[in-house]
Amino acid sequence: VQLQASGGGLVQAGGSLRLSCVASERTFSSYGMGWFRQTPGKKREFVATISWSGDSTYYADSVKGRFTISRDNAKNTVYLQMNSLKPEDTAVYYCAASTASRYSYYTSRYSSSGYDYWGQGTQVTVSS
Repeated sequence: VQLQASGGGLVQAGGSLRLSCVASERTFSSYGMGWFRQTPGKKREFVATISWSGDSTYYADSVKGRFTISRDNAKNTVYLQMNSLKPEDTAVYYCAASTASRYSYYTSRYSSSGYDYWGQGTQVTVSS
């Protein structure tokens, strides 16, 4: 599975960005998808995840109410709409795919170890 993330950039605090991640596989609709972020010297951090059907979404407390994850299975694409951005949201954002069973996805959805495939990352910089 190849994942291609895009949509990052430089934005002022309070602004918005939408990240996209396109998957190469037609079986995209059977994958749980997630977004993580990482800053230099820190561990990769969970941001949001969405189940294969899109019925279930989960967020880190730090982004809840500001970020929205969604997917379009017809386009093999997952999105992360980021509103009310803060300087502390500055990071490289990665999309990831979980090809695990449904049980495994639900038990590991917040951990980077629960995802098998990763995109290349897209930089988001929020200026104060």
